[in-house]
Amino acid sequence: MEQFIERKITIGLITSTEYLQKLQPLWKGRYMESSVAKHISRWCWQYFDKYGKAPGRDIEGLLYKQTNVAKDLLEEIEEDILPGLSEEYIQGDWDISYLLEQTKSYLTQRRLLIHADDIRAQIADDELLAAENLAASYIPAVDDTEPALDLSSGEAVRVLRRAFDNTYKPVVIYPRELGKLWNSQLVSGGLVALLAPEKRGKTFMLMDMAIRATRQGKRVAFFQAGDMTESQMLIRMAVHLAKKSNLEKYCGILYEPVRDCVLNQIGKCNKSVREGNIDVFPEKTMEDVKRGITFDDIKKAMVEEPGYKTCHNCGDYTTMRLGSVWMKKIDVGDPLTSGHAVIYWKRFFRKYKNQFKLSTHANGTLSVQNIKSLLDIWERRDNFLPDIIIIDYADLLEPDGSVRDFRQQQNLIWKGLRALAQQKNEPLVVTATQADANSYDRNSLKMSNFSEDKRKLAHVTAMYGLNQDPAGREKALKVLRINEIVIREGGFDSASQVTVLQNLARGLPVISSYL
Repeated sequence: MEQFIERKITIGLITSTEYLQKLQPLWKGRYMESSVAKHISRWCWQYFDKYGKAPGRDIEGLLYKQTNVAKDLLEEIEEDILPGLSEEYIQGDWDISYLLEQTKSYLTQRRLLIHADDIRAQIADDELLAAENLAASYIPAVDDTEPALDLSSGEAVRVLRRAFDNTYKPVVIYPRELGKLWNSQLVSGGLVALLAPEKRGKTFMLMDMAIRATRQGKRVAFFQAGDMTESQMLIRMAVHLAKKSNLEKYCGILYEPVRDCVLNQIGKCNKSVREGNIDVFPEKTMEDVKRGITFDDIKKAMVEEPGYKTCHNCGDYTTMRLGSVWMKKIDVGDPLTSGHAVIYWKRFFRKYKNQFKLSTHANGTLSVQNIKSLLDIWERRDNFLPDIIIIDYADLLEPDGSVRDFRQQQNLIWKGLRALAQQKNEPLVVTATQADANSYDRNSLKMSNFSEDKRKLAHVTAMYGLNQDPAGREKALKVLRINEIVIREGGFDSASQVTVLQNLARGLPVISSYL
């Protein structure tokens, strides 16, 4: 850890004037542990004091001017350190704010360790009073590297522009009506939760978001907290990529939902853009179709009216909430084999190399602190900073610390998840949580259907419900309704819902969506 962070600090000192400016009030050269870092940092500060900027490529000239540094140390810097630093500088894309935060943490740690060593030295010399006085004399360093922002300054204007450009830019983008529902909440620094009863497809939705984000060029960290094994998760992902199941019962001829218009189905559309002129449910009302149509009804109508064409061509389709479901027959062929799964797998992850990390843990073994530690390791080892962190799911996380009250444990877990999203790189954090027992008899979830501690609602920036009717009609139709439970910024209406078409047999939790 020390070698890694000191190397990053050294690169920052060599390359960034902004970093030097912000770090200057806090800097103490003696806190650096390695001789190389101490010498290079001293040269950088001397250069900065004289010229008011970072040395950049002048660092090599500074090296050759040194006369009071051991020859072997100079050779080490010249032959082993500077070439690598130069290469990293050329290729690197340094986040100065995040590096500054890391530097502060490291210097504080080193300051405490040095102070503790001084106390131990006094104790070893049997100078107990001096040790006590030294311990009592410790004063935390005042962090004035981030001064208050003068709102009348040009810097405030730059910060404001950056906030507008980045704060509400979606990390992952969904199309159509589902995108309109939640893209504005799937943003950097957000904590978004999916609320649903058991077996409602929470893991499918989280997986879809992860793979969709990967396709859109984002780095994804997916933590499986014990709901599925690694093998199960890999198979589910392979099925999603191949769009076919590995199980024979879900292969061959399948029915898959498609978008349609309720007026098209009941024969109440006379627009010229209508695809066909066949009415499949002329005796039914709009409410009958949207709330009561069954899979068997559609299957029968497909046989009786094989020439029927679905339609969603006009502008009224969305504005008047005319969406309804229809079915099409597809032939997915034989089950997915391991050989074909590997082909799809290599094709996807060769294209999106180093963008997706899956970390699988046994039930009861993963905590927020474990997640933070793994993220730190991945950053140091692989230079991997995720744009989105997905946790399947929050209720399976173990609490950190010695708090015994279960509700308080849940509160601390959700506070920890919120803190994950507030790191300097501000990743989007998405998880799922179990709805209460009453949810099994509800047609649509509300705020009252959370389980355990209601304070989890206070920590999320958005929570969405995954809904299907208790009788199983919508499950048979392969549709899911998603509604807003909590939105921190802006109004929301839990009764306003988007219908999502699915085919989980093919690993597809989001095919399309409509109102």
